[in-house]
Amino acid sequence: MALQKLSHSYTKIGFKPLQTKVRHILYSLSFSLFCICQTAAQETNKTKEVPIPVKEDTLRKTGENIKITPEELLGEKAQDTVKNDSLDQEPQLLTDKVVYKSTDYMQLSRKENKMYLYNEAEVLYGDMQINAGFIVVDNNKNEVYAYGIKDSLGEYTQTPIFKQAQNVVEPDSIRFNFDTEKALIYNSKTEQNGFKIKNEISKRENDSVIYMKNVKFTTSENIEDPEYYFYARRIKFVPKKKIVTGLVNMFIADVPTPLGLPFGYFPLTEDRTSGFIIPSPGEENNRGYFLQNGGYYFALSDYADLTLLGDYYTNGSYTFAVESSYALRYKFRGNLRFRYENNLTSERGFPDFAKTTTYNIQWSHSRDAKANPSSRFTANVNFGSSDFFQQSTNQLNTGNFLNNQLSSNVSYSKTFQGDPQVNFTVAATHNSNTNTGVVNLSLPNVNGSISRVFPFAPKVGVKKGIIHNINAQYTFTGQNTVQTTDDDLFTAAMFKRARAGMRHTIPISTNFKLFKYLSASAGTQFQESWVFETIKQDFDQEANNGAGGVVRDTIKGFDSFRTYNFSTSIGTTIYGTFNFKKGKKIEAIRHTMRPAISYSINPAFDGSYVRFENPEPDDPDTEIDESAFEYSRFEGGFFSPPSNVFSSSIGFTLSNNLEMKVKSKDSTATESKKITLLNNLNLSTAYNIAGDSLKLSPLSITGNIPIIQNKLDINFNAQLDPYALDNNNRKIDVWNIDNGGSLFRLTRASANFGYSFTSKDFEKGQVNEDPLENQNFRNGGRPDDLFGGVTDFGEARSFDRDKSNRDTNKDVKDYNYKIPWNLRLSYNVNYSNSARQNEISSHSIMFSGDIELAPRWSVGASSGYDLKNPGFTFTNLRFQRDLESWVMNFNWIPFSERTSWNFFIGIKSSVLSDIKWDKRREPDRQL
Repeated sequence: MALQKLSHSYTKIGFKPLQTKVRHILYSLSFSLFCICQTAAQETNKTKEVPIPVKEDTLRKTGENIKITPEELLGEKAQDTVKNDSLDQEPQLLTDKVVYKSTDYMQLSRKENKMYLYNEAEVLYGDMQINAGFIVVDNNKNEVYAYGIKDSLGEYTQTPIFKQAQNVVEPDSIRFNFDTEKALIYNSKTEQNGFKIKNEISKRENDSVIYMKNVKFTTSENIEDPEYYFYARRIKFVPKKKIVTGLVNMFIADVPTPLGLPFGYFPLTEDRTSGFIIPSPGEENNRGYFLQNGGYYFALSDYADLTLLGDYYTNGSYTFAVESSYALRYKFRGNLRFRYENNLTSERGFPDFAKTTTYNIQWSHSRDAKANPSSRFTANVNFGSSDFFQQSTNQLNTGNFLNNQLSSNVSYSKTFQGDPQVNFTVAATHNSNTNTGVVNLSLPNVNGSISRVFPFAPKVGVKKGIIHNINAQYTFTGQNTVQTTDDDLFTAAMFKRARAGMRHTIPISTNFKLFKYLSASAGTQFQESWVFETIKQDFDQEANNGAGGVVRDTIKGFDSFRTYNFSTSIGTTIYGTFNFKKGKKIEAIRHTMRPAISYSINPAFDGSYVRFENPEPDDPDTEIDESAFEYSRFEGGFFSPPSNVFSSSIGFTLSNNLEMKVKSKDSTATESKKITLLNNLNLSTAYNIAGDSLKLSPLSITGNIPIIQNKLDINFNAQLDPYALDNNNRKIDVWNIDNGGSLFRLTRASANFGYSFTSKDFEKGQVNEDPLENQNFRNGGRPDDLFGGVTDFGEARSFDRDKSNRDTNKDVKDYNYKIPWNLRLSYNVNYSNSARQNEISSHSIMFSGDIELAPRWSVGASSGYDLKNPGFTFTNLRFQRDLESWVMNFNWIPFSERTSWNFFIGIKSSVLSDIKWDKRREPDRQL
């Protein structure tokens, strides 16, 4: 089984020691040069005694390809038939065919013992290839030279290009000696591990030592005129052992900066290396000066790592964080993050001093389906203090700040193949409300099921009729739940509130056809519930300070109850089509209706209900509420108690679809185009036959209206009540029309839509990009950044790196009349009138958009407006400047309790992500 090594780049692991990064940079500088010299040494020989024999000076035809075998180069010695003696032979000078060509001429000179190739010269030897304007092979000195040439304008062109396998080096000239294996390479240019490298002089002493002088390396696309680069004056490189450097410092626009190292010694290893992480300094008004995100990186193995981080503030605040990533190919992968923060405001002894501690655990784990198709383990955990995302000092998660729920789920599922198939799942879930601090835990959740079984179906052939389609299932559910608060979490008080329950469910159903056009179904369901806690109520005369009252006792122990019901339904599909005359743009309109009638019956399960006698009141005029004397011992338990009311009801549903067929604009199309006018207009109600009053349920209406095909749909729903209200706004058993009103009362209604569009939507032949692509929605944030995104100061995630790498080679003139932009809208309105309030309960619109004012300038905003209570909702403004190899952005929350701003400038490339500067004003903490 192949194993996967973890990537240790900044973007995937999170943090990486600066020492390790510089080592990799310098290793990349030297690796390509070492490959050039090593290859040349291996493919040639040190032999001095065998010169290249040339009978006479020869000029070959222009552009002619010439192949020279080792025998031709070695002359008569290669034809000697005398057997070799027992002594070891010296290796031959060449071991493969040499193929070379040039455009202008090729010359072999006996006098100089040299070979010349001029203009577009090329030499192929094995997997090595040299292209240059001028190539000279000097057999007397056992050296090879490659140069560029000057064109008619005097420009130096056709500089050498050395290729071997995937390595490419482009120097100004090359000089290599076969005897000493020393080489001089001038002004080489190459790319290694994302870096563009330019080296003035490289000198290879032997197999183990290489010296380099005046080395530039950068991630800029333009190596000749980079906007920034790092400059090393002297480098000594010993492959696979060490790198020793002189002064290395950073240049921006060819201007030196103080950023650099006076010298460096870096041990080399092919494995990942542990090392220190340099913290970022700064200052904050409430906590003073600080060092953030400093720590140590542990390269535990090829499959896991560990990062320990910490922050410290001069007023005593501190933060501790642990991060780890792991992966095993074809098995599993995941990452873990834990963060603990101790936040102090002001100084001890001051009246405004405050202290709070928060923590958060994030864990994600996924198992590869190839590891075991029949079982699966997954984890998605976001657990911690309810106010963590409000108080965190190192990230601004707008989505989690506005979202008042944190949730987690860890589950293991197993499938046992067979007939029937058995499924088993064990899970643990968590949900906490960040506003109230209430935490709900469910541990464990056990679910088991047996797949659907058809006991009367034929072993071969199609199931037909009511008997063949009879099927049954079995489902088991067991839960243990706890409701607690942040303060009582994992204390004895929390476990005292634990409640458990189990439930067995067996549904039996069938389906069949009636009169060819009607589809019918019938089913019953048996359910048995187990609980381990019940209640007992009685009247106590001494309760409530002698006034008397009901006393409730909890009884521990096993108990159970059973329920069952029956239901059936019948429905059909009706089509209505109206055809227009031929030649019309609209060819036809089709209305599809799916009416259905259902019937259900639920018996009264009053066996669990108890009545107790209440002493008659002293005042005979006091009214006694008889309903107060009856209760179920399962009330307030894990499962809702069974109903003691018999119900028999008929349900009515009607689904509608309205479509239009229009002639296609494409003259080559063979079929017409279908357009949906009304999608899933559903009407539903029910009538309780066994009810004493208010038998008819409110009419529910839901639907969807497509406005722009596949882009904008309006969703709506409403509820209409046929019964009237009395003077106290309570529903009474009187038809509303009989009470002087309309046939129905509109009690509630709502409508909403979301729409995303860009400037490309208005360009012919352009396809709109997915508005959700590359949006950050981790940790509970919205996928469309209507609330803004996530700013993680520890990982510099204050901008979208993918967006920063977009094509910037656009014609600036286009921006005079074409300004790229995108906009996302969300609208919601709710109406309430259940008790004659007749009001809009909520009415708001939200928007988020970006606009490119110039080829490298982008401005965006996320905000909203409350139309019911006029005012702007949470607002986030963002400004970004693409600086080619760098990016600069400014994020600003101008008002609200989250007022803050953040300025960032740094290198885009993840391997140099430590080179950055950020300044921020964090939001005030609610301690």
